[in-house]
Amino acid sequence: MTSATIVTAAMLAIGDELLSGRTKDKNIGHLADMLTMVGIDLREVRIVADEEQAIVEAVNALRSRYDHVFTSGGIGPTHDDITADAISKAFGVECIHDPNAMELLGAMYARRGMEFTDARKRMARMPIGARHIPNPVSTAPGFAIDNVYVMAGVPQVFQAMLDSLLPSLTTGTPVLSRTVRSPHGEGDIGAPLAEVQKNHPDTSIGSYPKFDGRSFSTDIVIRARDAGVLAAAEADVAAMIEAISRSRQNT
Repeated sequence: MTSATIVTAAMLAIGDELLSGRTKDKNIGHLADMLTMVGIDLREVRIVADEEQAIVEAVNALRSRYDHVFTSGGIGPTHDDITADAISKAFGVECIHDPNAMELLGAMYARRGMEFTDARKRMARMPIGARHIPNPVSTAPGFAIDNVYVMAGVPQVFQAMLDSLLPSLTTGTPVLSRTVRSPHGEGDIGAPLAEVQKNHPDTSIGSYPKFDGRSFSTDIVIRARDAGVLAAAEADVAAMIEAISRSRQNT
């Protein structure tokens, strides 16, 4: 077995509209899918309101605990878009109108024949020294400071920013997975499956019940970073299912 590199991440979704239910979040699932593909473990997700201190506290807690922290929401042109200010406060630096962001946005609005208002200039604000995250959809960049990556809440823009960002990130060993379908319900496989998990500590084994209207079955998902470890656990799960089936046939 080769040594696996584990890189961890957290997500902070920001916005009163998420907590009220007015907006249904689509970014968490997308981020989880993309991080899994490149070998980054999403370990925690938090949702906070548009409150500066809540954002500051969450960012500082997460950035000290995980390799990467991704945020969504709160970098638009309105008064309640306070993420840039909160991130600046979390890092103890000034929040400024970034000159390069101002140039990008100014040129974009000039091409469209629109006034570059003070409200629109808010989208150029970020902590001093922050790095841009490109936004190929609507120009206004996200930004990164240390291990925190601040992106828009609009799903199309969030996804485009993430696509721009991922190639530059430190990643780990991807997690491999196999699904074994069991014709038995969780009540039948619970104890022996726990024993399989105990015998394969370098895997994560989850069970997901299904009901087709007549009977229960279970999808058993095995995850590991090493193909050999995964195969050994898969074989034991299959043997466990076969043993249960034989036992039931003999009763």
